[in-house]
Amino acid sequence: MSLKSAKEVWDYFKTEYEGDEKVRGMQVLNLVREFELQRMKDSETIKEYSDRLLNIANRVRLLGSTLNDSRIVEKILVTVPGRFEATITTLEKTKDLSKITLAELLSAFQAQEQRRVMRQEGAVEGALPVKHQDCRRNQKKQNKKIQGENNENVGNNNKIKTGSKKTNFPPCQHCGKKGHPPFKCWRRPDAKCSKCNQQGHEAVICKSKIQ
Repeated sequence: MSLKSAKEVWDYFKTEYEGDEKVRGMQVLNLVREFELQRMKDSETIKEYSDRLLNIANRVRLLGSTLNDSRIVEKILVTVPGRFEATITTLEKTKDLSKITLAELLSAFQAQEQRRVMRQEGAVEGALPVKHQDCRRNQKKQNKKIQGENNENVGNNNKIKTGSKKTNFPPCQHCGKKGHPPFKCWRRPDAKCSKCNQQGHEAVICKSKIQ
């Protein structure tokens, strides 16, 4: 390719890097359409949304067209979620919205977002001690319940043991009484009294002890 004049060089670069008027016009139209379709998402912050709009506006400006800040302000005012309604009402009462700058609008919305975050954090912090107290109360109740069950089980076991001592042994073959096994009977034949040295009884029932 041979470019002989300065005009040919200029026309070449103009066509190569900028495109002709028709192409740029279509690009601007598509960007403006994209701009008009934008809506702020509930999960977005006002900065994220405004950055998205400014990105489109800057691309329009690079193509030689204009999309000024007042257009962005208007777009934000009519497309933000309802949570910003109170701030918009305050701005309507204190400022001329047709003259408010983009920086002023974003500052007001960001201040509201910060207050909202602080309130949410305060609510969470306030709920934590209450939740902790509830957990402690529930733990104490559970401990008391377990302790009561343990005490009841111990009492039942003691009753069973006590009852078994009295009822598990049949009448003694030596004395005819209940409540003890034959080998512990005070009157068993092989018992030897330590008082009288006689067999057939223990010292606790020895007559010599009574005399």
